Amino acid sequence: MAGLLLLGAGGHALVVAETALASGLYSSIAFLDDRWSTLAPLPDQLGWPVIGPLAVSLDPHIRQQYPNALVAIGNASLRLQWLTRLASVGFHLPVLSHPTAWVSPSAQLNAGSVVCAQAVIQSQTVIGRGVILNNCCSVDHDVLIGDGVHICPGARLAGEVQVGDRSWIGIGSSVIQRIRIGSDVIVGAGAAVVRDLPDGVTAVGVPARELPTS
Repeated sequence: MAGLLLLGAGGHALVVAETALASGLYSSIAFLDDRWSTLAPLPDQLGWPVIGPLAVSLDPHIRQQYPNALVAIGNASLRLQWLTRLASVGFHLPVLSHPTAWVSPSAQLNAGSVVCAQAVIQSQTVIGRGVILNNCCSVDHDVLIGDGVHICPGARLAGEVQVGDRSWIGIGSSVIQRIRIGSDVIVGAGAAVVRDLPDGVTAVGVPARELPTS
């Protein structure tokens, strides 16, 4: 077992930390967060220390102590930026999977992605970098999910769906088979997506309709 460094110390980071501990692969965890300062250090989280701001991750001494790192930050662009920086200085960026999740052996998950409790990832799915597959979501066969996507709790993706980079698939939403969702899309909570969505839109409702841009 080894040490794991988590960038972020908010609510999502706590979920990632407990997922890591449940996996049994890590003996120690440390958090970094830009809310930390020498004048106002942050308290321990789940009994593990917050040791400094995000830039501390670039210290080679920290990398020796914590060779594995993940970015546990909700903002997709920031999450991907820091994953790139961590890789460039030699961190191992694992894929975390909670022991109660089902991940098909034919699925492909890329660096820095997290599969939370009771999620289901089916055959020949391809998951990009830094993806959050949150509690109780399901992703059916042959789905392609881009980098930095967040599939929220209880969301359902049918077979052969494609989701572009940094998109957010809201809690309890559903996407029927073979739908194409662009990059930087927000799908609202409980929405039912029955037609393709272009880049950059927000879609809500049943069936999901794009909100007008201001």
